[in-house]
Amino acid sequence: MHIVTLLAFVAVSFVAIATPGPTVLLAMTNGSRYGVRRAIPGMIGAMLSDFVLLGAVAIGLGALLAASEFWFSMLKYVGAAYLAFLGIMMLRTKGGFNAALKPDNEMTGGTAFSIGLKSFMVAVTNPKGYLFFSAFLPQFINPALPQATQYAVLAVVFASLDFLIMLGYAVFGSQAVRLLKTAGAVWLERACGGAMLALAGSLALYRRATT
Repeated sequence: MHIVTLLAFVAVSFVAIATPGPTVLLAMTNGSRYGVRRAIPGMIGAMLSDFVLLGAVAIGLGALLAASEFWFSMLKYVGAAYLAFLGIMMLRTKGGFNAALKPDNEMTGGTAFSIGLKSFMVAVTNPKGYLFFSAFLPQFINPALPQATQYAVLAVVFASLDFLIMLGYAVFGSQAVRLLKTAGAVWLERACGGAMLALAGSLALYRRATT
């Protein structure tokens, strides 16, 4: 893979990942609620979802979703329902951000597994991700070279970039909670919850492109 192609992939991926979406909102919320260290499992969960999405596209699942209204709709509504569930939980928050200000041995709240699973599920149940990668990745694949290796390289690069950007959001969230204190931090999570509900509504109304 040519270095120019790879740099172009990084540039476009950066914009796509940094644009606020469900996984970066979760990273910021986890950072504010639990602190950066405990937000890391969520970042790992999102990274694993990147490998699943890119792998699925590599074997043709993205094309299947683009072609099948039934499977596209099934995945879309599952993803929208899960986003709505998370949004409602955030809107109902009554606090809990003190964990971000405590030493690790005093922290309470979500387990590493549950934090990671939320981010993973948010990504893999979003059909937009599959369609995006189906349209996006082939532009950086050279058909004259082994495709499996190229997909693997792009997956590692994308997942690494995803982790770094989510880390930035988590750091922002952890610093915001220190500035806002408990009352302001509660409203920060509620704002994220409202954004999650808006994304859920957007996903539920989303229609795949038809030809």
